[in-house]
Amino acid sequence: MSRAIRKPAAERRADITAAAVALALEEGLAGITMRAVATRIGVAPALVAHYEPNMDELVTSTFRAIVGGELDELEVQLSPIASAAEKLDLLVSTLLDGSRDAVTHVWVDGWSLGRRNETLAEGVRAEMDRWHAAITRILVAGSATGELGLREGAADAVAWQILGMIDGLNAHALVRWGRDASRPDLLRSVLNAILRPETAQNSTETTSLKRDF
Repeated sequence: MSRAIRKPAAERRADITAAAVALALEEGLAGITMRAVATRIGVAPALVAHYEPNMDELVTSTFRAIVGGELDELEVQLSPIASAAEKLDLLVSTLLDGSRDAVTHVWVDGWSLGRRNETLAEGVRAEMDRWHAAITRILVAGSATGELGLREGAADAVAWQILGMIDGLNAHALVRWGRDASRPDLLRSVLNAILRPETAQNSTETTSLKRDF
């Protein structure tokens, strides 16, 4: 390998971060190795080790950059929308539209590898907490205005339920199970039952509901 061009430390770290993110999206978190990152940016592994001596921390920061970045992007899209129902509909359609399998793969890797990597596990829990908090804020706001039919104090638990359904449906899609079903519509039907309980008494009415969520 030819000698790498000397770069400022900040620029070199940015190169390493970008390479790790690309590897994670292409190959999963297990693809982030010192050698793979070095090859991607055309330097010796020792140079990567100089800037990132702890690979567990690099894997964790890469995980958080990807899934946290997705949340940051979504919150920018949600911010100008006043209606809680419209926010939920955008959230559902965005996260379940089938275009984010690479991010879902990173999530699944985080849950799996985090079993034996506490550094990564802490990062996964922190990002799950961020997502939970974001959904809870929508539910609380919609309940306060009467737009959503949640009983008092239920927003926290319902936010976890929504997250679990999103994660489960997307994980199923990675192995192409249930691929003929519309994932957004599946979740919308459940949200109608949970958040508009007055319509859930009649299952026929629920299935024909206008897509409020």
